[in-house]
Amino acid sequence: ELGKQIGGLGDKFGYFTEGLALPSMERILAERFGMTASLPRARIRKNGEEIEIDVLAYANDDINLAILVEVKSRVKREAIEQLQKLMGRFREFCPEHRDKAAMGILAGVDWDQDVADEARKAGFLTASIRDEMFEITAPDGFEARRW
Repeated sequence: ELGKQIGGLGDKFGYFTEGLALPSMERILAERFGMTASLPRARIRKNGEEIEIDVLAYANDDINLAILVEVKSRVKREAIEQLQKLMGRFREFCPEHRDKAAMGILAGVDWDQDVADEARKAGFLTASIRDEMFEITAPDGFEARRW
């Protein structure tokens, strides 16, 4: 029973963190990347399986890009693997976006040591909260991998 309560509290804190991230992340996605659609907590089901994307943003036409954002209150190394897996399954679950390039952003409040660097080495943009707003934290000239 206590385990369920603790797990439920963790879920609620995760939703709180996602809600905190959403306004600034939507601004970044629109202004920096030209995203025209932004879907928070996108749940996609296919063949009895489900994936959840904290923020799915995309733009068609000349931009032709989808961005998947994973938001964590505490970012550990496992979050990189989780986002890699999500990127790998994205087109399977969202075939309507199969012709778009896809990028991933790992966003977090509290980062374990060296995890942001490892995420960028894996090709992901990183975002951290500063002054109650998320900002992209990649160095100048960093190019996110496009899947």
